[in-house]
Amino acid sequence: MPDRAFRMTRLYHPSHHVTDLREAEAFFSRVFGRRSHPMAEMTRNAPASEGYPTDYSTFTPINDVLFDTIDPKRYVLDGVQRYASVDTPHLKGFGWYVDGIKDAYRALKNQGIAMVGQLDEPAEGDDPPTAPGSPMPIFFTAPEAAGLRYEFLPQIPFPLDHRLAEGWVLPPVSADDPLGIERCSHHTVLTDRVERALRVVVGALGGRVIHEGRNEVLGATSTYVHLADAVFEYATPDEDTPAHRDWAATAPNDTYHALTWKVAELDRVARHLEAQGVGIRTRTEDTLVAEPSSALGIPWGFTTRTTPGDPRDAA
Repeated sequence: MPDRAFRMTRLYHPSHHVTDLREAEAFFSRVFGRRSHPMAEMTRNAPASEGYPTDYSTFTPINDVLFDTIDPKRYVLDGVQRYASVDTPHLKGFGWYVDGIKDAYRALKNQGIAMVGQLDEPAEGDDPPTAPGSPMPIFFTAPEAAGLRYEFLPQIPFPLDHRLAEGWVLPPVSADDPLGIERCSHHTVLTDRVERALRVVVGALGGRVIHEGRNEVLGATSTYVHLADAVFEYATPDEDTPAHRDWAATAPNDTYHALTWKVAELDRVARHLEAQGVGIRTRTEDTLVAEPSSALGIPWGFTTRTTPGDPRDAA
């Protein structure tokens, strides 16, 4: 792999679009045992840029993940609602903190990946677009070119990101954690064009394919990529499976389908989900998948298995 003039430092956050932020906060408190933090907390001492909304998003820290929940109806910039409203909750996308963001932008351009700024303006110059009213670079891939709307920004001070605290390390499993989560195992993206996704995450961004094979629980043929601090599964689902039906809703673009958590004990997860009224779609000897209709629209995975080739397990 050639040397790059930039470094993908950390997954920024998954984005999840919902119909009710308070309902989402209650779910994370009840099921994950985690407190959520509205974006407005961040602007109490440092007001947001003029005209920028602060009531559309809430952040939930879950071990090595900062989870972002968004009400699209509230995300209005320059008088325009920037995300389509949803009738049911669904994962939307994710992005990365980048050290050397101008070089990352140029690497994507060199791969022919179309990008836009925060106001959806085409990113056509030699330098990346910046946030409205700010010199901070921020840009997104166009889903038609990349499969998903991936986000890129420099690692700025962000008070709601628990992982940016000085000395932060992944904590051990807490006795108080009702799900016994160790860390995020992987993020699952559904696609019928794996080569398109790999052109972005491997060809442009420097990720590494660590495993290829069948995911029988999902019903898919999968390619796993390690990039920055996370693993991403690009899965082509079999027909007549729940995953295939989920992908078909956004085809020919890709679909951000699920997060799977590495957990200490599967029975502990099953007992807690049952107690909280969360159904179980699938269970095997080492993996459990929640029923999304009772889990905020996400088929959360929980597994005691490690992904072959995952370098985090060798650390």
